[in-house]
Amino acid sequence: MTPRQPSDNFDVRRAFIDMIASERGASNNTLSAYTRDIEDFERHLAKSSLALSEAQPCDITAYLQTLSELGLAAASRARKLSTLRQLYKFLLAEDQIEEDPTHGLAGPKQRRPLPRTLSVAEVDRLIEQARARIPNTKGRDRVRALRLHCLLELLYATGLRVTELVSLPRQVLDGDTRVLTIKGKGGRERLVPLNASARTALDRYLAIGTDPSDGVATMIRTRWLFPSKSVEGHLTRQRFAQDLKDLADQSGLDPERVSPHVLRHAFASHLLDRGADLRAVQQLLGHADISTTEIYTHVLEERLKQLVNDHHPLATRDDK
Repeated sequence: MTPRQPSDNFDVRRAFIDMIASERGASNNTLSAYTRDIEDFERHLAKSSLALSEAQPCDITAYLQTLSELGLAAASRARKLSTLRQLYKFLLAEDQIEEDPTHGLAGPKQRRPLPRTLSVAEVDRLIEQARARIPNTKGRDRVRALRLHCLLELLYATGLRVTELVSLPRQVLDGDTRVLTIKGKGGRERLVPLNASARTALDRYLAIGTDPSDGVATMIRTRWLFPSKSVEGHLTRQRFAQDLKDLADQSGLDPERVSPHVLRHAFASHLLDRGADLRAVQQLLGHADISTTEIYTHVLEERLKQLVNDHHPLATRDDK
């Protein structure tokens, strides 16, 4: 086979970039990233006097191995491989190659980042601070204080997704008061139990306006459990997240470490830490695949490793 000249690479690259721009409406930044990735691979092939259309699976494998040896992160290597997959899929569709050299190649293994969480003591501090806000408040401030305490207790008791929590319909309270029926992703329903603390906070919130000394008008009944004047008609995720960060700041915690999703993580990891069955936690969280839930077991493993490294008499700085 006659070796291709560099100009052939340019034509191939330009045709691919033009397709990405016209058919997918990619941004200039995306087009620049694709161009850099392909040019980098071209330089690798040039060492063997190969053109883009002549690359074989072994050439791509060798390229990825070189990137790894240079210390490029797995995520960056995966992105470059993705670019090459798209390039060769395009060339195959255009009948410029007979086989896709990226077909069947495994991508770099990327370590899934562990979810951030809080300790039991830190969650207790948040809840106590939320409870401490309620006394001596009146009017709207009392409504907000009762609502935040209720939201926090419910979130930590159930591990609901923040969207599921703020958009709870009032009818969720119908029937057995010990559990909530939640409709989650994909319309799948699941039951989540309420502990005594969550039930008490909920009852206190629902009683808004029943005590004249509170200075609060009776809460207007709407279809939502946490109504607001937002477009959706219920409390927004953003409003709750901000209230939670303000609460964290008052509790002496770093607000950047606290969010509704972090509390969902805390719910799961604390259950597993106390011996809960992984399948049960999966059902409570509403995960379709148990592999999603298994990430919390890695959180516990990391915590145990850190505990040993920090406190074992034979642990050394190098071991850490």
